[in-house]
Amino acid sequence: MSVRAQSLNVRAEALAERFEVANSELITVIERCTESQWQAHCTPEGWSVGVTAHHLAVDHPILAGAVQAVATGQPLPPLTSAAIDQMNAEHAAQRASYGKNETLELLRSGGAAAASAVRALGDEQLDRVGTIPWEGDRPVSAQQLIEEKLIGHISEHLESIRAALQRP
Repeated sequence: MSVRAQSLNVRAEALAERFEVANSELITVIERCTESQWQAHCTPEGWSVGVTAHHLAVDHPILAGAVQAVATGQPLPPLTSAAIDQMNAEHAAQRASYGKNETLELLRSGGAAAASAVRALGDEQLDRVGTIPWEGDRPVSAQQLIEEKLIGHISEHLESIRAALQRP
């Protein structure tokens, strides 16, 4: 890799590392869950810890794909917030099929793939702006999408998972 290519990847590397740290924290929390904790209720989501963790795991590739789309100038799918809520509700309704080991494997494999996708981006791609249809076509750069949706998604749900695990 040339010096120029390396310098273009400094931001992407830092973002990928931030994502990996957040995903690793999530994995550590999930690994320590007992079966009863896996079933604990996450109040903001209305889901169990297990469903919330699985939701994050299956969203890693979806969100990485959204980042890739914005980074390459492609439009995001024309989803509404209601459609996303419906998909999340359908995912939660299937909760009996989400095991802890499966979820951990998805967090690891999807996390590695998402981090790799972020690392592959150059500065120009990180700065490219697209719009988020489900947020009223709000303009967002690929970097903002990584920070808000890929990393922020973990942070948001991990906070509620930790709160659920603290309750008796």
